[in-house]
Amino acid sequence: MKRPLEVSDKLFELYHRVHRLINESMTEEGVSLARSKFLFFLCKLGPCRSTDIAGALNFAPRTVTEAIDGLERDKLVMRKPDPEDRRAKIVSITEMGRIALEAAEHPRRQLIEEIFSALDDRQLDQMHEIVSRLVEKADDIRERRQRGEEPPAD
Repeated sequence: MKRPLEVSDKLFELYHRVHRLINESMTEEGVSLARSKFLFFLCKLGPCRSTDIAGALNFAPRTVTEAIDGLERDKLVMRKPDPEDRRAKIVSITEMGRIALEAAEHPRRQLIEEIFSALDDRQLDQMHEIVSRLVEKADDIRERRQRGEEPPAD
């Protein structure tokens, strides 16, 4: 019988391998996985300040600024003055950014389909249920810690 630590280690191993494969495939199409997160966010929510991006993606403001600098240099995003705050800029995805994101999304989806083809429909459903339970438990623990509560006694 596998212990929780063994299963957890295997999940992390899977995550890192899939992450690496997807990043390599997306980078070949011109947009790394990291850069695609910014583009996807801007595509989904529209123009916003870099501080909004930092908060939503849980990145340091400096990291976001550097990423946006690179994306702007490659003409994937653009900055315009914020009409409500002259010190701030509004960042938006460009048409080139949308095209690059679309091109990089195809290999990501293809790889995920190929990897998960190792499971049948029943196994996919079971895995989804199991991972959902673990996500819920992790969220519960985080919320409990934020409230300063002790873990429940066994």
